[in-house]
Amino acid sequence: MDTITPREIKERLLSGEKLNIIDVREDEEIAEGMIPGARHIRLGDLPMRMSEIEQTGEIIMVCRSGRRSERACEYLEHMGFSGLKNMVGGMLKWHELE
Repeated sequence: MDTITPREIKERLLSGEKLNIIDVREDEEIAEGMIPGARHIRLGDLPMRMSEIEQTGEIIMVCRSGRRSERACEYLEHMGFSGLKNMVGGMLKWHELE
């Protein structure tokens, strides 16, 4: 499974790139903020909402620390998705960049 750092994502967003980011955190965690442009699909909802994930060649999965998003990558890869990347360190590391 490929990984990507919060810094790489932030730099790409600042350069104007549109990224396919899926945030798998719970609703109460989302209330604390999301990466601009990310789509919220809770980890537990992935099986029912997979069809909402655009297969763009790169799909970046995000959670609080990187563990749930890693599981999401593994699940989606098993279901035939490709181009998955896990944001290492999750939103904890993202907030350190602010």
